[in-house]
Amino acid sequence: MSSTTDKLKGLANEAVGNVKQAAGKATGNDKLVVEGKAQELKGEAQRTVGEAKDGIKNVADKITGR
Repeated sequence: MSSTTDKLKGLANEAVGNVKQAAGKATGNDKLVVEGKAQELKGEAQRTVGEAKDGIKNVADKITGR
């Protein structure tokens, strides 16, 4: 996956996770709250991977003079 794809998927997972958490809290569904938190964390990890890919590319570009 490209860094942009990783970041976009990460943001989407974070958003869906937050919605699940809110819905779970509103309905008293602890399982949904936990699922939402897990999905939010997955999204944060995906976004971090995308940002790391950008950082590595920037360093490689500087080294190669691009």
